[in-house]
Amino acid sequence: MGDIIHALPGAASLKHSFPGARVTWVVEPQWAPLLENNGFVDRLVLFRRRDPGSWRATKNELRTEHYDLAVDFQGLIKSALIAHLARPERIAGFGSGVVREWPAGLFYSTRVPSGAVHVVDQALDLAAGAGANHLVRAFPLPAGRPEGNLPAGAFALASPLAGWTSKQWPLEYWEQLAVLLREKTGLPLVLNGPPGAVPKVPGTLTHESSVAGLIDATRRASVVIGVDSGPLHLAAALNKPGVAIFGPTDPARNGPYGGDFQVFRMPGAATTHRRGNVVDASMRAITPEQVFSALAARVSCHA
Repeated sequence: MGDIIHALPGAASLKHSFPGARVTWVVEPQWAPLLENNGFVDRLVLFRRRDPGSWRATKNELRTEHYDLAVDFQGLIKSALIAHLARPERIAGFGSGVVREWPAGLFYSTRVPSGAVHVVDQALDLAAGAGANHLVRAFPLPAGRPEGNLPAGAFALASPLAGWTSKQWPLEYWEQLAVLLREKTGLPLVLNGPPGAVPKVPGTLTHESSVAGLIDATRRASVVIGVDSGPLHLAAALNKPGVAIFGPTDPARNGPYGGDFQVFRMPGAATTHRRGNVVDASMRAITPEQVFSALAARVSCHA
């Protein structure tokens, strides 16, 4: 989810610079709702990376059109190979130091350097290097669809899960934060996640949904609390206020890009991209009281 959201301004910049071009986006089915009704994307091709037959099907579907250019915003071997399968006249991707998996660069005919720190700015540099002459810092996102039960009034929204356990905040902290929010601001804390995956935390409300339901819930939330995961980047792209809690990953590169977020990270926290299976000590160092104080200020400011 985060990779798609971070690439939206780059893709929008390409379409804005070449309005007569047809833009195809290759995406895994579970993330396709992020691109619904996107005025900068003309065609979606669904790809299932864990299905061996999908590689051939995706190749055949891509080859029904001729492509002048493919742009690999993800910088992975998988995404570079898909770009290659489309047989475009050229493939643009990140240069060394930015590309996430260096063998991906072997597929590129144009390697674009970037001195930007944040991944959104890196994507914009890549779009410019691929030929975009008008950069658009916009996140075209759909309205989403109501799913499940949400409070009728104001509420705080959080998605406590992350791809790595080490990037998650302790569950008992969510319980403490829920008490503070309810007693001092009257806001219920809603925890969102896929069906069957939302942890049961006393004092919180559970909201299970698809990506479309998450988009709708995020738009309706008064404030959002997030860790380094797709739902936080979605909230920032939708210009929501809230708090971002970081530990092993660097918010300078992956932090919220947009909205009004206070970012917490323990001073001296070590940056690592190892997928730890326990909550990192730097995440435990951020207390519920710290998070509540920042949220209360935003609730008052954005009331």
